[in-house]
Amino acid sequence: MIKRFLYIVLAGLLLPLSLFSQINAERVMTIGKNALYFEDYVLSIQYFNQVINAKPYLAEPFFFRGLAKLNLDDFRGAELDCSEALQRNPFVVNAYQVRGIARIQQKNYKDAIEDYLKALKLDPENISLWHNLALCRMNEKDYVTARADLDTLIRISPRYTDAYLMRTEVSLKQKDTLQAMTDADKAIEMDRYNPDTWTSRGMLFLQRSKYSDAESDLTEAIRLSVRNAGVYINRALARYHQNNLRGAMSDYDIALDIDRNNFIGHYNRGLLRAQVGDDNRAIEDFDFVLNMEPDNMMATFNRGLLRDRTGDYRGAIEDYTRVIEEYPNFLAGYQYRAQARRKTGDLKGADEDEFKVLKAQIDAQNGTKNQATASADKTRKKSDKNMNNYRKMVVADEDANERKYKTDYRGRVQDRNVNILPQPMFALTYYERQDEVRRQVNYSKAIDDLNNRHVLPHRLLITNNETSLTEEQVKQHFASVDAQTSVIVNHPDSALSYYARALDFYLVQDFDNAIADLDEAIKQDSTFFPAYFSRSLIYYKQLEYRKRDKTFDIETVNDDKNAQIRSYDYNRIREDLDEVIRLNPDFVYAYYNRGNVHALLKDYRAALADYDKAIELDSRFADAYYNRGLMNIFLGNNRQGIQDLSKAGELGIFSAYNVIKRFTAAE
Repeated sequence: MIKRFLYIVLAGLLLPLSLFSQINAERVMTIGKNALYFEDYVLSIQYFNQVINAKPYLAEPFFFRGLAKLNLDDFRGAELDCSEALQRNPFVVNAYQVRGIARIQQKNYKDAIEDYLKALKLDPENISLWHNLALCRMNEKDYVTARADLDTLIRISPRYTDAYLMRTEVSLKQKDTLQAMTDADKAIEMDRYNPDTWTSRGMLFLQRSKYSDAESDLTEAIRLSVRNAGVYINRALARYHQNNLRGAMSDYDIALDIDRNNFIGHYNRGLLRAQVGDDNRAIEDFDFVLNMEPDNMMATFNRGLLRDRTGDYRGAIEDYTRVIEEYPNFLAGYQYRAQARRKTGDLKGADEDEFKVLKAQIDAQNGTKNQATASADKTRKKSDKNMNNYRKMVVADEDANERKYKTDYRGRVQDRNVNILPQPMFALTYYERQDEVRRQVNYSKAIDDLNNRHVLPHRLLITNNETSLTEEQVKQHFASVDAQTSVIVNHPDSALSYYARALDFYLVQDFDNAIADLDEAIKQDSTFFPAYFSRSLIYYKQLEYRKRDKTFDIETVNDDKNAQIRSYDYNRIREDLDEVIRLNPDFVYAYYNRGNVHALLKDYRAALADYDKAIELDSRFADAYYNRGLMNIFLGNNRQGIQDLSKAGELGIFSAYNVIKRFTAAE
């Protein structure tokens, strides 16, 4: 129903096991947190393991290992690690929060509630804790207490939109539609550019059979949101109730284009296609449904009807028979099977089916059996097993809408969806996350020439879509550090060997050692521009991580307060990018990254100049169009900004359309 976001903990990376006989626990802990921050969970766990082995009495490594496991969907492991952390320090609010989420994922709402209650004693105004506590109460169907918790949350944070959306749902459960509508209206008043607020009220209208109002609100949600199959499915239902079958069909088509495995989309589209006589394509939809749920008897029966209509009588009889075997008192099954049997010449079988129907009707008249009948509604719940409702459109069960939980732990706090942010920095690396939609190839002749020399262990890629390493890849790069070290011992003046080892250190998130090697590579060859480019990116990542390192500060003792984090100067990043541009003026990614640095410092005009140059060098550089569009909007040039964002969307950054909608709506 209402989308709620589980802002779960994420954070950074670690060091080669072979480098530590006696480890520096504080340093390894820092690298592990760095790996966790950059979402390299497998690697971070290895670092936290080292700290736990060296200092098993510390709470912190258990907590962060639990956080990493949570992000790998190892919910039981996350729960156990947080319990270990709390045994060592029972005053860590974050550990209760993460353990609560792990328990929620295991449907253990009662224990999750206990965790949130304990955490709230330590931090009574924590919005995330109240949010999750209320949702746990709702899952436990304790709506009275959930409402009280939400009332408290609204007192603490009167402009917290999600609280009103949740209270809308609670009010509906308590049949208080007036309060539900009041809260839904208030949520829209506070945040009219949030698609969830419109979706919530649209669903409320839908439940109250105000289908025109529901369609209007859901249309606004669609206009404001990234493509969301569920909203199209719900608008299709509103249109269906208004007999707008063409509009409903269009919505199901779009929903299935977004989510091709959507059960409700295929089932309902199959019914609509059957209703308008598009029988063969309706059969395709029910075939798809039955591939997903082979034992779905309503889909089986509907397919049987369609096979019957298209002349596949034996296929129809097969479907009817399956349904009758499952529901031997389903009279419509016998009626339709009798007709199909007559068409195939099986008169004896047809007579038997007709006799079964006749006998049941006589029994019903005599009051000996009560036949189930279809309800008057035009829809049915997905879990409804009354075969007489086979012609009805399906709606999701009330409990089928997954509630997503919130926490302040998201390591990359800059990624929260409330912000509109530039596309990320480009890196030189060996790995790239596969994107099924975008197929952009990032090319540089200089990097291609370097790859063709085969002087690095792997082919160098240019990407701003980096991916986490697998366990096997982590081991390979730890081993590669040792191998490159041997090469450096024998050839201490080899810039490429230092650069190769720096990439290994970078990939296992050991940024300090990576920078040391890049410094040495530049010392050996001051014209080797990839070293400057890589160093600038690592400076940037260090700065971004250290600025937000307080996100991961979980201990309550005063000792940690003395460990002040020194901010790296953004000038160091720009100086390295300036040098890249001096050495290779055609390296478009240096202009782009420098533009990002200017944008981060809110020097939007300087950023525009760099994005302009990047686009001049590569007229199909989607990320540069996207970021230039944002800079123009930030400077008040909405028309030019929207034009750039449109070009970015055309080139494959589809999130640009969502930004366009938001700023168009704001005008």
